[in-house]
This record gives sequence, structure tokens and C-alpha cells, in this order.
Amino acid sequence: MLLPTIAGWLCFGSLALAASIPVHADPFPTQDEWAKRQLDVSACINDPKSRACFSGNLNISTDFDAIPPPPGVTVTYNLEITNVTRPNLDGSGGSRLFMLINGQYPGPTIRAKWGDTVVVNVKNSLQYNGTGLHFHGVRQLNTNQNDGVPGITECPIAPGKTRQYKFQCTQFGTTWYHSHWSVQYGDGVLGPLIIDGPASANYDVDLGSLPMTEYYYIPAFTANEQAQHTASGPPTPDNILINGTHVNAKNDNGKYAKINVVNGKKYRIRLINSAVDTNFHVSFDGHPMTVITADFVPIVPFVTNQLSLAIGQRHDIIITANQTVGNYWMRVSIGTDGQCGSNAMLSSGKQIGAVLHYSGASTTDNPTSTSTVTMRTTCDDESTSNLVPFVSNQVPSNVVTTANQEIKFTDAEYPDQDNLLRWLIDESAQNVNWNEPTLRTVLGGSTNFGNNSNVYTMNGSGWFLWYIQSTASVNLPHPMHLHGHDFYILGRGSGTWDGSTAGLNFNNPTRRDTAVLPSAGYMLMAFPADNPGMWLMHCHIAWHVSQGFGLQFMERKDEIKGSIGDTSMIQPGCDDWDAYWPEGSKPTAAHPYEKDDSGI
Repeated sequence: MLLPTIAGWLCFGSLALAASIPVHADPFPTQDEWAKRQLDVSACINDPKSRACFSGNLNISTDFDAIPPPPGVTVTYNLEITNVTRPNLDGSGGSRLFMLINGQYPGPTIRAKWGDTVVVNVKNSLQYNGTGLHFHGVRQLNTNQNDGVPGITECPIAPGKTRQYKFQCTQFGTTWYHSHWSVQYGDGVLGPLIIDGPASANYDVDLGSLPMTEYYYIPAFTANEQAQHTASGPPTPDNILINGTHVNAKNDNGKYAKINVVNGKKYRIRLINSAVDTNFHVSFDGHPMTVITADFVPIVPFVTNQLSLAIGQRHDIIITANQTVGNYWMRVSIGTDGQCGSNAMLSSGKQIGAVLHYSGASTTDNPTSTSTVTMRTTCDDESTSNLVPFVSNQVPSNVVTTANQEIKFTDAEYPDQDNLLRWLIDESAQNVNWNEPTLRTVLGGSTNFGNNSNVYTMNGSGWFLWYIQSTASVNLPHPMHLHGHDFYILGRGSGTWDGSTAGLNFNNPTRRDTAVLPSAGYMLMAFPADNPGMWLMHCHIAWHVSQGFGLQFMERKDEIKGSIGDTSMIQPGCDDWDAYWPEGSKPTAAHPYEKDDSGI
């Protein structure tokens, strides 16, 4: 959130401040210059002239996948999830049911530093829903039990019960946390997560996160029931929200989010696509963006006048407030190329976006700025040619011939079930068992996961190449998200991969945790098996993962139990869930419905 908010039980751990002498690196060094420079980085501090520094010997050239940070402080947050009926957030009139964290939308910003340990205490005060929190993109190195996926790493948190999550921040940058219990996060169970660290370009002020989502006047679970049936398809969103607010098509009661700047300063803005079914493209009138991250991965900075964000993706940008004092549009376009996205606001005649507001400008007038940028309306990723990781890593080219496995993706429609649509991985729509998470099964010494668990095995500690090949009859692009890892994008395209290395990139390819599988095409994803656990991979369109578009990797099975530490919270959580929702039980007064989707 751009303005910090403390609500409910929100607590901050104490942060120790160490006195040191600033060592500046201005002008900003390249990666090679950092490697060659004999600099006393022990006194290096992170300030506007030296964002490449962080603390001690940690800096922007540190490979956080290879070099763990020293332990920092422990930062604790207490979050309570409740049912709340509120007026519509865009001021359109009427009200709707939300599920909110500490009574606010977006939920409280969780903030820590690289190396810190984050403790999140969650209380489920929802009336009829289980829940769980996933910290999107957080590697959870050797803490798989805290990944927050009911049916895979835990049983859902039962109503009235609590759960503690604990993990070390081994990466830095911007992300978000959200529920992984069916489509629940579409009703409000989400919030930003910032891990402070070095950056690959200098700036003066960090404005924090700017989450963006579509907005429905109906609950997400109602929308999901419609989305599961191809005769009608998913509903059209009524609006979008930027940092929890927007104007509407009906009246003048809503408001645009404001991004407040002072002339002459450089600002970091952390963009997050927290939607359920919409790709966004962003542009600032008169203010080019310097892009410095792709998800959690620092990149070689590049300058652009517009930027694409698929669902689940994050990009940190820097803008310079060097224009005439005034108000300027931050424009947001929606992927509407016939394959994804739509929005009722597109026909409203009102600008979709937010306001970049200079100190001294009118606080009531909307911008009159214009743009020469032709905004994209596709659902494609930002080009990988732009997303060059700052820390260079190589992928062994022999992974293509020694460790590749195809994942066949298709779909199926069931006319006798009201045209029910399911997305299939190797002919199986994922459907997890909330009462028996696969991690608990493995810890108990079994691999009897049951039908539709979609478990893929990764034995050994080497590299693996997984290529998703789409032959679905419903041709849509899909934002694929992997838990527990960043993956390296070796290649992707339309049609069928021919199995050769031609056109693939092994030399410092783009790596991130969310990337788009092209419509009727393929994507090649490589990563080393260096994090034992049960890790979900899924399409981040909430309707699609609900319809079965997910799988899980069982990584280094024999090492999971010995590597992930304390798992004592799993069994009590499952006991609580079993008491609330016994396996195989029919609807009751306590849970007046049945599970009719994948559960994730």
C-alpha cells in the first residue's frame, strides 16, 4: 500500500540500526564493475546514491539463490480474517460481502528485510470457510510446511482456529500474500509483502506497493460457479481497483488512487497484479519507467513507456518527477484481444487508472494530461529480451536431453453437467484432499496420494526441464506460477516444441516465478531440484486453477522430512479441520455446501 496502515493486531518487530559510514557507488555500477571493484562493502549502506548496497557484504551482485543472508531480526504480524459486508469499494452504491484481513482491503502490508524471519499468526474468523495464507513467490527454502496451500502443505485452517507461518526472507523485493482456498482471495483475502534489499538502480523515495485487480459486485464464489460452465463463461468484471479504490461507471462517488510525488525526486513504485482473471498494462503520461525487477529477481534496468503484468506478476519501477507540477494519468489497459479479459468500465468513457499527483497541484482536479503511447491489449508477457537478470546464471544445455519431461495440458467439457469445463494435466484435473495434504502423506512415509493429485517426481539434486505443451480446444494464454522456486524460461512459442535446442536461451535467461504459457503453444521451464518439498504449480487465473489446472512436484522425497524442520503444526491443524469437516461428510449447518472444485 502506498500509505502504511496499522489495523487489528498488526505488530512490528523491532529493527536494530547499526551505525556505519556511507560508502556510495555513484554513478551506478554495472554487475561486472561490482565484481571487479575492490570496495570495502562492510561499510556500504543502502541510500539514495547507493541502492546497490544493502548490509555488510550483501549487495545487488549477491546471488541469493547461492548465498544465504545472515539471520536478521524476527518480524511478527497478527492477521484476522473475517466476513464483512461493506459498501462497494468504487463508490458505485450498494454493498457486497467481503472476506477481509484485519478489516481492510488490501490487507496489511507485511514488511521485513533481507535475512529477517517473518512470523505471521493467522486467525480464521470466517463463518463457513476454511483458509490458509500463501506467500506468493517466497521460496520457503527448507520450510515447505509454511507454503500455505490447503490439501498440499497443510489442512485448511478451520473456522475459529489459528495457524502460525514462519519463514526466513532469503530473497528481496516485492510480492503479495493471498488465500489458497478455492477462489477466496477474490473476495479480499490478500495483501502486499515487501522484503527490503538492494536495487539495480538508484532512487530517492520508496512509495511502497500498488496492487491492481479487477472488481466484481458479486462474490468471487458466485462468479466462480458461472465460470466453471462454458455455456456462460466467467462474468465480466464491473471495474478495477488500484490500491483498493477507483471511480465507477454509475456516479461520481468513487475516487482514483493517488501517487504523491515532489518535483525533482526519483520514486520506486512496486506494481502487483493481484487479479483473478485480468492482465494489465501500465503507462504514466510523460513519465517513462525504469524497470528494475521481474517478480523477485533484480534485472538489468531498462526504460519503457508501458509495461505488462500478468496475474501474480510484480515489477518494481522507478519514475522521475521531472515534469511541470500538475496531475498526470497513470493509465491501465486490460488484455482484451479476444483471448482474455474484459471489463464493464471499458465502455464507461472514464479513464481507467490512477493519478500521479505532484505536490502543489490541485487536489481535486483530474488530470488533463495526454499520451502518445498506444496501450497494449494483448495478454502476453513482457518480452524476455527486456528481463535480463542482474546476477547472471547459466542453465546447462544438456538438460534438454538428460532431464526433460513433457506436461500435456488440455481441457474437457461435460455437457451432462451443465457444460462443466475442466482443465487437464495429462488427462487429470487436479483435485486436492483438504483432509489429507500430500506433505503429511509423504512425512508419514507413503506416496498413496489418491486420484487427481497430479504429483510429478523430481529425484536427485540436478537440473530439470519441464515443458508444458498446450493442445486445449479452448485457446487461452495462462499465467503459470511455481511455488518454491524461480524458474528459468528457456523458450516458448506457438505450436509444438520440436525437442531441439534451436532458439533456446541457456545464457542468463529470464527467471521469475510467474510467466505466461502462450495460447495453443508451449513453454520450457528449467530449475534445479534444490528445495525438498511438495510444491504446487498452477495457472493463476483463479477460475482455471479452481477448474483443475494445477500439479505438484514431489522434490527429493527422501530428504523432505529431514530438511524442513518443525512440522508439529500440521497434525493439530488437520485434527481441527477433521472435526469441522469430516472427510466424506455431507453439508451440515457448520459447512452448508460441498467442495465442487479443485480446492486450491
